[in-house]
Amino acid sequence: MDSACALASDDYDTEPSLEAEKLCDYLEEFETYISNNGQYIPNYGERYRNGERISSSFVESTVNQVISKRFVKKQQMRWTPEGSHLLIQVRTQVLNDEWISKFQQWYPEFRVDSEDNQ
Repeated sequence: MDSACALASDDYDTEPSLEAEKLCDYLEEFETYISNNGQYIPNYGERYRNGERISSSFVESTVNQVISKRFVKKQQMRWTPEGSHLLIQVRTQVLNDEWISKFQQWYPEFRVDSEDNQ
């Protein structure tokens, strides 16, 4: 990074411009970020070659489906963050076919009349 900051000045005898100093600051911040988080940054080329997912769009789509329109400001009824969190917990139980067992933990007398309700 020091060489990049040195190149930011047109003349090695003069101080770099304000823009060049800002660029150096951003480059140093970026270098620190990469150094600290590099192990968590996926190698998308390697993942692609191994046939692994390289997109989180399937997760985003699921979240959008679960949340629906209730956070839209134009809606008359909106969810609170706490209410949406609780709804997601229930919806996840339903999607994973775990809601019956969860209800039976809470309410031991709870019974389902037919298998169609799962």
